[in-house]
Amino acid sequence: MIGPAGAVRVMVATRPVDFRKGADGLAALVRESLGADPFSGAVYVFRARRADRVKLVYFDGTGVCLLSKRLEDGKFCWPAVTDGVVRLTAAQLQALLEGLDWRRVHVARPTRAPVAVS
Repeated sequence: MIGPAGAVRVMVATRPVDFRKGADGLAALVRESLGADPFSGAVYVFRARRADRVKLVYFDGTGVCLLSKRLEDGKFCWPAVTDGVVRLTAAQLQALLEGLDWRRVHVARPTRAPVAVS
């Protein structure tokens, strides 16, 4: 998939937005509604009223990128509709975009190195 790579900060706007908005309109929402800088390199995720659509807006260093996805079957797993933002990890974002339950993705648990060969 073409999109943000590496260690990224991901912010999910929990309220649905007007999906007629493009990259500039969503970047303005980031600044006005979320109080964040749309050019910081963070990925901002927006949902439509219909839970089967998602838009991401982010600045890749050369310009503002807009990624849009619509599931043909099923719905995205969204946080409860409230005012504010939910932060996700890059792995949780990947799960969300695949239509999986991102809440089931967790941080890798540390593993102890063996002391001796068995």
